[in-house]
Amino acid sequence: MNPSASFARPAAAISALLLLTNLSFAGIQTMVGHHAEGTESPSFNFTNVPPPSRNDAATTAKFTLVSGEADANGGDLDKLHDGKVPTEADAPGDNFFFNAGTSGGKIQVDLGHARDIKQVNTYSWHPSTRGPQVYKLYASAGTNDHFIAAPGTDAELASGGWKLIAQVDTRPSGDEGGGQYGVSISDDAGIIGNYRYLLFDISPTETSDAFGNTFYSEIDVVELNAPAESAVALVVPPFIIKSADGYCEISIDTAKAPELKDWAEQKLGPALAEWYPKIVAMMPSDGFSAPKKFNVVLRPGDGVAATGGTRITANSDWFRGELDREAVGALIHEEVHVVQQYGAGWRRATRAPGWLTEGIPDYIRFFKFEPQSHGADAVWMQHRRTANFNYDGLYRISANFLDYVITHYDPNQQLLAKVNAACRQGKYSDDLWPELTGKKLADLNDEWKATLQKPAAK
Repeated sequence: MNPSASFARPAAAISALLLLTNLSFAGIQTMVGHHAEGTESPSFNFTNVPPPSRNDAATTAKFTLVSGEADANGGDLDKLHDGKVPTEADAPGDNFFFNAGTSGGKIQVDLGHARDIKQVNTYSWHPSTRGPQVYKLYASAGTNDHFIAAPGTDAELASGGWKLIAQVDTRPSGDEGGGQYGVSISDDAGIIGNYRYLLFDISPTETSDAFGNTFYSEIDVVELNAPAESAVALVVPPFIIKSADGYCEISIDTAKAPELKDWAEQKLGPALAEWYPKIVAMMPSDGFSAPKKFNVVLRPGDGVAATGGTRITANSDWFRGELDREAVGALIHEEVHVVQQYGAGWRRATRAPGWLTEGIPDYIRFFKFEPQSHGADAVWMQHRRTANFNYDGLYRISANFLDYVITHYDPNQQLLAKVNAACRQGKYSDDLWPELTGKKLADLNDEWKATLQKPAAK
C-alpha cells in the first residue's frame, strides 16, 4: 500500500502561491509557496510563506529520529535547524532525507519547554519528485500522564497525548513537482497552541521508484512575539549564456569550484552555446521541444559528471586536471543527455537501452564535436583488445558501432534521428535496425566486429 495514499493531491499544479484550508482542524491553515525548477529563490523567498529563520525556537531544539532510516548520502538531523539553506537544487549533504526505497519516518522536535507557537514552517528543494512535501504534523505539551514521546503507531499517537495539527501534501498533479517549496502552518487566532513537542510523520511523494523521499532543507518553529532573522544562503551568481540560436539559456554554477570560473566562462560556456542547437537539430522527434533552460553545476564530488533532467552535475576535482584534454568534451556528452529526455518514454512504455542512452552522446562527442581527438574511432579501438567488443559495450564502443552503421547504411543521415525518436517515445526495439538498414542488429554487430581486426588508417 502507498503510505501516502490517504493524502489528497491538489487539483492543479502549484505556482507562486497556494492556500490549503484544512477543514478537519478548526482555525488551522496551511500556506504553500512553490518556485518551479529554474525559478528558485536563493533565500527561499516566497510571496506567502516567510523565509527560513536562523534564530527560531527550533534552532536550539533537540531533533530525534523516532522511526525510519536516514539516507547516508544526506546530512544529519542538524541540517533541519542549523539556520542555513542549500544554494542549489540537488545538494544531498545540505538536506535531510529518509533512505532510498523506504516509506519515510517520524521526527520528534523537543523545544525544551512549552512555548506559544505561532507558526511551523518547513522548506525543501529538489529538481524532481523529492521536492514536494507530504507529512502529518502532531503536537503535545508532554504533560499527559500517558504521554508517549516516541510513538511508533497511530494508536500510540492517539493515546499518548499527541494532537493532530495539520496534514500537508504539496504534490502538484500532472508532473514530478520539482523545485523549491515552503510550507507555513498557522492558526487564524494567531497561535497554534502551547506545546513542547512536535512530531513530523513524513511520507514519500511517490513509490514508483526508490527516490520519493523529500529533501528537507529546514524546519522552523516560530514562537509568538519572537523576532526572526532570515537563514543564511551564501550565493555566488551563476554565469548565464544563451545558445547560439538564442533558444536556450545555459547556467553554469562555479560557486563551489571558483578556480574553474574563468575556464567555464571562456571555454565551456561558448562550446555548450555553439553546440546546443546542433545537437537539437541532430535529434528531432514529432511533438518534442528541447529544453529552453539547463544548468551545469561544477563542484567537488565523485566520478566525472551526471545528468538528471535539465541539470548537469560535474566533479570539479576531475575537471580541474582535464581542462586542456577531456573536460569540454565530457560536458558536450552531458549536453546530449539534456536533449535526449528519454524519461517520458520510460514512463510510457519501453526503457531505452543503456548502450544507446550512452552511445549516442559519445557518438556526437567523438565523431561530430571532436573527431580530431580520436577518442572512439578506429585509432582508439586499435589500441584496445577488441576481440570481445560488442555493439552494447556502452560509451565509446557503442559510439564506434553507431559510426560504422551510419557510415555504411545511412546515406541520408536519418538513422540517428530515427533511433533517438524511438528511444524518446518509448518505442525502441531491436526490430528497428532491419527497417533502417536492411540487416538485423546481430548481423550488423558481426560485420562491424570483423572490421575492428583490420589495421587503422593513419
